[in-house]
Amino acid sequence: MADASSFDIKEIQRRMHGAVEALKHDFGGLRTGRASASLLDPIQVDAYGAMMPLNQCATVTVPEPRMLSVQVWDRGLTIAVEKAIRVSNLGLNPQTEGQIIRLRMPELTQDRRKELTKVAHTYAEKAKVAARNVRRDGMDLLKKLEKDSLISEDDQRKKSDEVQKSTDNTMKEIDAALAHKEAEIMQV
Repeated sequence: MADASSFDIKEIQRRMHGAVEALKHDFGGLRTGRASASLLDPIQVDAYGAMMPLNQCATVTVPEPRMLSVQVWDRGLTIAVEKAIRVSNLGLNPQTEGQIIRLRMPELTQDRRKELTKVAHTYAEKAKVAARNVRRDGMDLLKKLEKDSLISEDDQRKKSDEVQKSTDNTMKEIDAALAHKEAEIMQV
């Protein structure tokens, strides 16, 4: 059974902040024309019979503004890493020299920029849904606490307002992150 101490606005804010952080991580994987090591974060490599993140089998560096260098730690994984990059749908063409894979960042076309903007909107909507789910969980808990007479109607209303305020702030933060990423993608 829930009790009055089971409602914690800080926990709700922490979970909403987690949605924003996940969004920023997703945005890190969107290419903007400049090389960024985080671009390869979402890539999974078939290594040793399991799927593992690229950063657990190679070091990614940015030697030039429009180039990434991937230093594969195990020579036997070089082909698997190259294949994972090729099929990642990032539009990159790996060039392998021994255990080093070089990735030149091609210029983004206007159509590709628009596609990336749509992907950014999808990521932002996913983050908003996550924040709304946290809001719903908080509101449901407050209603249950009031129904069980563990908090007063006034307390329930006051805490509901806090949850809504946190949700509104999170939505503004998501919109601001999206606007920033759109500007970054669309700049010529």
